[in-house]
Amino acid sequence: MAIQSNPTIDNSSQQAKYRRPSVLMHSLTLAMMIGVSALGLTACDKSKDDAADESAQISKDGSVEDNSAVEVNTQQQPPSIDSNSAENTQDEQAVPVSYDVNNWQVGSEDRYELSELKKIQKALGSVVSTDKNSLDYTSNPAIKYRFMNDSQPYLDVIDSQDYLEFGWYYANPTDSDSEKQTSIEHAKSVYKVAHNLMGKEGTSLVGNILTGQVIKNKTVGGKKVELAKCEFYSCMIIFEK
Repeated sequence: MAIQSNPTIDNSSQQAKYRRPSVLMHSLTLAMMIGVSALGLTACDKSKDDAADESAQISKDGSVEDNSAVEVNTQQQPPSIDSNSAENTQDEQAVPVSYDVNNWQVGSEDRYELSELKKIQKALGSVVSTDKNSLDYTSNPAIKYRFMNDSQPYLDVIDSQDYLEFGWYYANPTDSDSEKQTSIEHAKSVYKVAHNLMGKEGTSLVGNILTGQVIKNKTVGGKKVELAKCEFYSCMIIFEK
């Protein structure tokens, strides 16, 4: 059964980057629509004023002839905007991400402990940068390991004295196909590591948060999960050591 997203940690810059283009385009489109509407209203008002001036004509004997009852329609109507077509185009692009967790592979059957950071890193890929001045879930000193470049949807592991945290980009329905696919690949990677850490309960945990469930202060597969959720372009799983 496919799971669709609804919409981590220290990821505000990435979220702003991925959302800014769509928000900007929406604002420009709205401004253009308002501008066209205002132009149409101005043209119509001017046409009405001209018609009113022409209707009030002075006759030879000094009386005023009121021809306002005569319909004057010399101004062409401004081109209409097919709002339904624009909405349909946007709807076609806004396709929720499908997480087909039932068909995902769990990888190896090895079991990891939270302290085995090297094994966890290897399972996720290659670390491209390390931030030794990061903070953990409770704002204590931590080291953040990044598995993607800054220009890409992030996949991070944050390690501190008390917590081990996984965070990755949770794609929005209006994101590009590339961003959506990267988000799926990140979820698959964490899915495998969750199986190594917690067994079948770990993979179930990942599947559940991808549907919008929030897990707090719960022991899963022998590991204490402080918080696990996916929302606002971010997925996170925070383990208490």
